[in-house]
Amino acid sequence: MKALRPLTASLMLLTSCLLISNTTLAKITLKLSHNQDKSHAVHKALSYLADKTKEYSNGELVIRIYPNATLGNERESLELMNSGALQMVKVNAASLESFAPDYSLFSLPFLFRDRDHYYRVLQSDLGKKILNSSESKGFVGITYYDGGARSFYSNKPITKPEDLAGMKIRVQQSPSAIAMMKALGGVATPMAQGELYTALQQGVVDGGENNTVVYSDMRHAEVAKVYSRDEHTMVPDVLIISTDVLNKLGDKERTALLKAADESMMQMKDVIWPAAEKEAYDKMKGMNVTVVDVDKSAFKERVKPLYDEFKAKDAQSAKNLEQVESM
Repeated sequence: MKALRPLTASLMLLTSCLLISNTTLAKITLKLSHNQDKSHAVHKALSYLADKTKEYSNGELVIRIYPNATLGNERESLELMNSGALQMVKVNAASLESFAPDYSLFSLPFLFRDRDHYYRVLQSDLGKKILNSSESKGFVGITYYDGGARSFYSNKPITKPEDLAGMKIRVQQSPSAIAMMKALGGVATPMAQGELYTALQQGVVDGGENNTVVYSDMRHAEVAKVYSRDEHTMVPDVLIISTDVLNKLGDKERTALLKAADESMMQMKDVIWPAAEKEAYDKMKGMNVTVVDVDKSAFKERVKPLYDEFKAKDAQSAKNLEQVESM
């Protein structure tokens, strides 16, 4: 894995206490970290994964989930996995760009025509290849989870690129997200998701961009009352595991884990995410959010140079994009 900054002493002390395997519970226990709370769709999908893994392995393989950034944010969790103290992490694909450039494909704005196209790509040979593209860094992806469609929110409608001029918009700490905001005319302001509510409240930023579930669950709707539904990106979440850990699993445990991972992705697609989106819109209505539908054509025109730059990076990037567009 790419070199990571050293863990702080306090974080190491915390995790050394939390990450002791309880061999009385199962022969193998894997620790899994993510940054959402227990009510979030991704936690429900991961809980489904854990239940199915235990079932299919006859109790020989147990996944213990640490939600709500208990073990640190995505970057800190990656550090823990690199040190061997943590075995699995759920991260957003955008966070993996610096480790495996193939993941940057997913951050191209307006890449997917619709949700069906999105899932065709994720379940394709290309999607599987991208999951394995980080193997040399010490980890691989074993499944994707629906990350929804990201749209802008602020206290004013954003219906055309010109509305973003001079606006400070929180984005993920991703080169692609920053480039997108620059192309659209806004001021990209990378920061951790957990810092955004206060930043919106205090006027440090003018808006954010995310799916409806995060927007409502994180209560950003309390301080940014207009959700402009442009759906500029659909960036999946990725469940990653240390290659050392995966390779040391027996055939039975490995098969159980991978089968459960595939099924948890479909449970997210067909059951968990649709229910979460419906609940999100109900919450947004209760918080008096104004939802604005957006004509995407002007936004798509503005980001065309990003596609040219992506194709020009290297032959593999151009090939990956061509495959997505042909599906």
